[in-house]
Order: sequence, then structure tokens, then C-alpha cells
Amino acid sequence: MCSDLRFQIYPVNLSALCGRDPKNRTRPAKRNRDTHYNRSMQPALKRRLCRVLVISCVLAGFALPAAAKDFVKPVASPAKSYPAHDDHVADKVAIGADPYDTPDKAKIFSVDFREHGFLPVFFVVTNDGDQPVSIANMQVTLTTAGRAKLTPASPEDIFRRLSKPQANTHPLPIPIPQKKVKGALSQKDRDEIESAQFAAKAVEPHTTQSGFLFFDVEDVSGPVAGAHIYVTGVNDAKGTELMYFELAMDR
Repeated sequence: MCSDLRFQIYPVNLSALCGRDPKNRTRPAKRNRDTHYNRSMQPALKRRLCRVLVISCVLAGFALPAAAKDFVKPVASPAKSYPAHDDHVADKVAIGADPYDTPDKAKIFSVDFREHGFLPVFFVVTNDGDQPVSIANMQVTLTTAGRAKLTPASPEDIFRRLSKPQANTHPLPIPIPQKKVKGALSQKDRDEIESAQFAAKAVEPHTTQSGFLFFDVEDVSGPVAGAHIYVTGVNDAKGTELMYFELAMDR
């Protein structure tokens, strides 16, 4: 019976039993190298991301105040405290003016009036008397050194100028269809223009009224130097018109 017994030996894949593939014996070492490389790069990536976040926060900090900027009208001082003023001592009425013709002063506006040809002038009327003064019929004229006579622009005039698209001064040599540019004026800009205006109709006793007058100086060179502002139509409580006021702007 022993002669009929046969033994058959089957090959055993030891690598399969151990969970390794003999054809990829170097893979574990490669994974170790990749893991070591990634771990060594993590601190550098973290530092880089931190720098990016810090820079983004700083830029956002500068951008948010600019985006949230709202117009705040300057607090007026007594009219006679301004370099350009005329004080009627007997009538106890004084008028002053302060041109906002420098970039530093113009920072209070979000609208660039200078770019659109307007000169903002802070206009102040002080009544030190015991009776109200009417300025409902007041007329203001800016006379330049070149004898140009300018009157304040209305809000509608300013809206039209700022909404008007800029003309193309560099036409293309060949006719190519181009998208038409439309002027745009935001509601915020409209509100700023209206709230900045000098709109008082009377000045109560011992008070000061103030606001901005906007003069169209688009075609005027040096509108402030040597200029004068003339004011008429200021009436006392009895309806009597006061003598005109003259303000030298180059003081």
C-alpha cells in the first residue's frame, strides 16, 4: 500500500503571504522618501500661507475704510476766521469762503470734482446779531483774475457733467465696432453732492450756516489766484438788503 502513495508539492508564494509584491520591492523605500519630503515641506508651506494671509488681511484693512467712506461736511468756524472773508461789523454779519483746490482738502469727497472741472468752495455765513438774516435771494459770483464771472452750479448741472461719458480722443486708424461707454453716477455720489450743497435760506441769530458751492472752472486757468467772490441779496429782518460782500480769494 505504501507504494501507491504519491506526494505532490505545490509552489507557495511567500511574497503574497507576506503582503509584498516581488516585482515592486523598492516601493516601500520610495514611499518613505516621499513621506519624508512632504513632511519637510510642510513648515515652509505653512509659513508661506501665513504670509499670504497676513498680506491679505492688511490689504483688506486698507480697502474696507475706503469702500465705507461717507461724506462728512466740515464743521464751520465763524466766517471772519477764514482768510477770505468780509465782515460787516455794523450789520453783525460776516461771510467767509475756503476753496478746496488742493488734493489734501479734496480727500473729504469720494467724487473727484477737480477731474470733472468743478471747484468746491466752502461757504460760511455768520450772524452775530439778535435778529435773523434772510439769504433766500442771495446771489454769489466768482470773478476770476481774467474777469470771468462764474455762478455756482446746480446739483443737476453736476449730475449731468459727472454722468457724461468721456470722449475718445485717440480714434483707431480703422473702423472697428466698439462697445458704447455709458456714464454712470451712483446713488451714493448723488447723495454726497446734494448733502454738500449750501442750502440755507436764513441764518438765525448767533448762528452760522455753511455748505459747499461748486463752480464750473473746466475752461478756466488758475480760477483762485486773484479771484474775488461777490455776494448780494442778503437781507436783514426788515427786508432791507445789506451792502454787498466782497471776498478776496488770494489772501
